[in-house]
Amino acid sequence: MSTLSKLPPSEITPEAVYRSRREVLAGIAGAAAIAAAPGSLAQQVMSVTLIEQLRYQRNAAYSTAETANSFAEVTGYNNFYEFGTGKEDPAENAHTLRTRPWSVVVDGECAKPGRLALEDLLKPHPLEERIYRLRCVEAWSMVIPWIGFPLAGLIQRFQPTSRAKFVEFTTLHDPKQMPGQRYDVLDWPYVEGLRMDEAMHPLAILAVGLYGKVLPNQNGAPLRLVVPWKYGFKSIKSIVRISFTEREPRTTWSESAPDEYGFYANVNPKVDHPRWSQATERRIGSSFFSPKQPTLPFNGYAGQVASLYQGLDLVRNF
Repeated sequence: MSTLSKLPPSEITPEAVYRSRREVLAGIAGAAAIAAAPGSLAQQVMSVTLIEQLRYQRNAAYSTAETANSFAEVTGYNNFYEFGTGKEDPAENAHTLRTRPWSVVVDGECAKPGRLALEDLLKPHPLEERIYRLRCVEAWSMVIPWIGFPLAGLIQRFQPTSRAKFVEFTTLHDPKQMPGQRYDVLDWPYVEGLRMDEAMHPLAILAVGLYGKVLPNQNGAPLRLVVPWKYGFKSIKSIVRISFTEREPRTTWSESAPDEYGFYANVNPKVDHPRWSQATERRIGSSFFSPKQPTLPFNGYAGQVASLYQGLDLVRNF
């Protein structure tokens, strides 16, 4: 039986319900990635002022001109099953995650494998802000000012061999810190992957912040992948391992529900999810009753990435 069958009847929290609950609290709970676990509401409010500021430069070449969502929207409405299946659960529960110290293992088909602290991973890479859209399969999207650095630069640092055809990413597995992992709704730890040429594309980044600050826990602190032409579930959070592999890695959602979530996960409005249409989307923050907007191929980045998939059947390889 697919583990997907163990999820609640609907894995989607309707936006109207989400907005009827404590939006402000949802936007700030767990937001301070380097602060101690919050207690009272007053402590949570105070913690927002303690979020570490980041030094970065804007990368206009890879930024959309669309208006970004608010901080409360971006931090209060998330998919992060490690902290619960509801859209508000991560903001309410992710304060239990300890993001300092943090290290990442890099291994597999590479000349220079190793384990590095997050600070050492960041040292050679100047941070830049890029405003990307994040598109989720549940037919909603956000525009987020991510802060990070190109994944390609990190890959080159570890010198993958000619046998390295894919890059596999793994999320932290610690049910004490991540209460959602105490339940078998997915096969933990969360694993995702990219083809090597996808990983080397300049649009793919490793994000460490948003809105000029370090990532809040519920957004994938302290290190997450952002691949703007793919559905959001490809942008794995709280990464602790990066492996170079010769074979296509298994990925969490394609293992759990292979008829619904493929390895590539490219945004293709012509390929519907079995339970809903992908042809249109609603921007979080817009009125629930406002018209949806058409979904763009490759999430609007076709001009930059379509050439990666020449000759590939994008219906079969969804």
